[in-house]
Amino acid sequence: MSGVTQRRVGADEGDQRLDRWFRRHFPQVGQGRIEKMCRKGEIRVDGGRVKASTRLTPGQTVRIPPLPDAPLAPPPRAAVSDADAEMIRGAVIWRDDHIIALNKPPGLPTQGGSKQVRHVDGLAEALRFGLEEKPRLVHRLDKDTSGLLLLARSRAVAGALTEAFRARETRKIYWAAVAGTPKPAMGTVRYGLVKAPGHGAGGQGEKMHCVHPREIDVVAGAKRATTDYAVISALAGRAAWVALVPVTGRTHQLRAHMAEIGHPIVGDGKYGGSGQENPGDGWGAQLGGEISRKLHLHARSLALTHPVTGARLAFTAPLPDHMARTWAAFDWRAEDAPGDPFEDAA
Repeated sequence: MSGVTQRRVGADEGDQRLDRWFRRHFPQVGQGRIEKMCRKGEIRVDGGRVKASTRLTPGQTVRIPPLPDAPLAPPPRAAVSDADAEMIRGAVIWRDDHIIALNKPPGLPTQGGSKQVRHVDGLAEALRFGLEEKPRLVHRLDKDTSGLLLLARSRAVAGALTEAFRARETRKIYWAAVAGTPKPAMGTVRYGLVKAPGHGAGGQGEKMHCVHPREIDVVAGAKRATTDYAVISALAGRAAWVALVPVTGRTHQLRAHMAEIGHPIVGDGKYGGSGQENPGDGWGAQLGGEISRKLHLHARSLALTHPVTGARLAFTAPLPDHMARTWAAFDWRAEDAPGDPFEDAA
């Protein structure tokens, strides 16, 4: 057990969360203990109290409280089965020496959590492709959302991509099937979002609640959120194929916003319920018949500037099987959709 020490944040360690920086330097300390030491003020940055999510900048000084001794040898790399390695490598749609673009399958979490032991972050061990470092996540998708997910192949590139997402220098377009047909055919949803606790000790079932824009400033914990939507094709008012752009990047933003305006994403039992009836402006989140009950939300395209080469990149991810079947059933054809319906309508 060591005593209190001070450690300076290196020039190449900026713009990363404190907890990730801490685990990198002290892998024997778990996430729960890091969060507890932050709450008790045992970990400080430049003398001030911080949260585990606080982002560091080069040159800052981190107070390190007494810690258990580090193990004599680094922990072994997490084992990835041959089947999982083949699956995650097969999801790669583009890569170079700096970036990997995946088409994440639905049902696979981006990161580990409560009872989640199989996730993209862990399977990234199989995506080194000859490099020493494991690729790093720079953004997330919900477990049941499929589509484009970027990984950085170095810490420096991860920092640059993270900043690009934060500064909204990337262009993400999602495709979804929603119940009913939104009117007008193109619009913007500006409801704020606030997290409502779920049941159970681990907060299972927590979800985001929408807050009217004029009430955001008076509701504790509410954050502003903006979503652009455009109807690409409608099915006699029963369902619609829509493009969605998350102008902000809040948890469950697209799902909560579409449900709030009466057009939940098909298969979204969390926000849209399990019914097929029309309770008001929209329909329940299930369409019945041959339509899959899985979530119909897919990160279809992503455009960004390469942080190293400066080239403009644009990726497109094919629909997952359950959404492809729905598109075929409704005679919706991907090739008929504009690349960016918002630009084409401008």
